[in-house]
Amino acid sequence: MSNAPAFTALQVMQDAPVIPVIVLNDVAHAVPMARALVAGGVRMLEVTLRTPQALACMEAIARDVPEAVVGAGTVRSKADAQAAANAGARFAVSPGYTSAVGQACRDLGLSLLPGVATGSEIMMAQEDGYTELKFFPAMQAGGPAMLKAWSGPFFDVKFCPTGGVTLQNAPEFLALPNVVCVGGSWIVPADAMAKGEWDKITQLAKDTQALRK
Repeated sequence: MSNAPAFTALQVMQDAPVIPVIVLNDVAHAVPMARALVAGGVRMLEVTLRTPQALACMEAIARDVPEAVVGAGTVRSKADAQAAANAGARFAVSPGYTSAVGQACRDLGLSLLPGVATGSEIMMAQEDGYTELKFFPAMQAGGPAMLKAWSGPFFDVKFCPTGGVTLQNAPEFLALPNVVCVGGSWIVPADAMAKGEWDKITQLAKDTQALRK
């Protein structure tokens, strides 16, 4: 059996202008939220491993919303990667990068967007064959100006900036030639999920389509 991922990291990034960064505290919210995002044209869903319910939420989405592509965020270890794959995740996103996480995702057939914030981290990820990277935390680590500076020495790397990215500043990131998409939590506001305002989440997802370059 091949461990080749169904989607490459670049394909995950190219699917929509924004990858939603999702924090789920209630399994009952997982499926309606995923359906709301898919209805708005967003199907690559990064469910962060920041809550005890995250894995159960991934399982529910993978089982009940086949149009969605479930990803795991905040993957920090081989164990995280294994648990995410077992829960139905098809790609992974990490806040930083280690060779152990990179190898674990490769072994599991999970596409990985490794997190980087420095030139050295980019070089480490590149040494292991990763050229599509998450710039995190984007605003705190230098914002669009940092990505412009990196476009020279790291001309062959594509980025997904995440962290402090909003609907308002996303266009500045997306205008850069080395940025394919951004990651953002604004599409899945906690208050809208708590109130079950799924139409609002669908509209927020639709609004992101106007960000396409």
